[in-house]
Amino acid sequence: EGHYDARARVLLCHVSWLLRVPLEELQVLEESLLESLKEQREEESETAEERRRKKERRNKLKRYLLIGLATVGGGTVIGLTGGLAAPLVAAGAAAVIGSAGAAALGSTAGIAVLASLFGAAGAGLTGYKMKKRVGAIEEFEFLPLTEGKQLHITIAITGWLCAGKYGSFTAPWSSLLRSSEQYCLAWESKYLMELGSALDTLLNGFVNMMAQEALKLTVLSGIVTALTWPTSILTVASVIDNPWGVCLHRSAEVGKHLAHILLSHQQGKRPVTLIGFSLGARVIYFCLQEMAKEKDSQGIIEDVVLLGAPVEGEAKHWKAITKVVSGRIINGYCRGDWLLGFVYRTSSVKINVAGLQPVDLDDRRMVNMDLSAVVSG
Repeated sequence: EGHYDARARVLLCHVSWLLRVPLEELQVLEESLLESLKEQREEESETAEERRRKKERRNKLKRYLLIGLATVGGGTVIGLTGGLAAPLVAAGAAAVIGSAGAAALGSTAGIAVLASLFGAAGAGLTGYKMKKRVGAIEEFEFLPLTEGKQLHITIAITGWLCAGKYGSFTAPWSSLLRSSEQYCLAWESKYLMELGSALDTLLNGFVNMMAQEALKLTVLSGIVTALTWPTSILTVASVIDNPWGVCLHRSAEVGKHLAHILLSHQQGKRPVTLIGFSLGARVIYFCLQEMAKEKDSQGIIEDVVLLGAPVEGEAKHWKAITKVVSGRIINGYCRGDWLLGFVYRTSSVKINVAGLQPVDLDDRRMVNMDLSAVVSG
């Protein structure tokens, strides 16, 4: 039916792990199936020698079954057979899925499967353009990070922009190897650049003030962990109030808009992994919260990775997300991230921040990763 459910892929990955089959092998099998579908689509566009082509398609389908792919029940489930499916493979394609099912991918159904999997005419997310301003959102566009096509995709979301090396949305993701089809969400660049500039100003001012305050306080950490901040530092921080507040609001709106894009299957009907840092992680958080309010939101999101997320850290606020995410909800936090603690706590007057501490959610999908040893703070 051209629908690769995220829950099915999570199951396949889990079974692969139990059988000690590397994830790379599962991805190779997915790519093999994809290539098979592409070939059949190309053949379908030609009308000559139709009977011979149908026979070739059936042989092709059987060949892919023999290397480890099975389609059960007319295409609703894609399974990793490995050695477990030897009896099914021996029985032949027709015996496994019926003669009608065996011929299905070799007919016009093959084209329909591709169209369903990859969304608008196969263009995927790059085919989506925001025609006009949506509420408070001025900029929303998907930029390709890689040129491949795959049965699952990754969307990376940048948290701020700044002058120099990280002046583009794609720069932080140059080493991302999550999948061979990856996109980056470009959103509200003007405001994210203002925020990055304000963060630089705050950081520079903070370092200067720190030198002065250090003369008064023997323990340096006393400054960065105190709930009552020195007046001199609060004065420097005033420069960030407006851009931070604006970006907090806009990231929530962008997240809600992203939710509706995914729910409308602009990306096609295949698993999506979301990865974001800082305000990009906040976009993901509000995307998932919005999706949880809608029907038929399951089976779209595979995994989510939120790094240094400026969102509520109390578990009760995360409960709804478990309805939407099929795989893991990874909260990467850094206990010593004084900048996040400072700007978020002083603006929202909240102590629990997901990017600074584990989220104590009683769900096997919730994974808290302490990155304090990796991130300098």
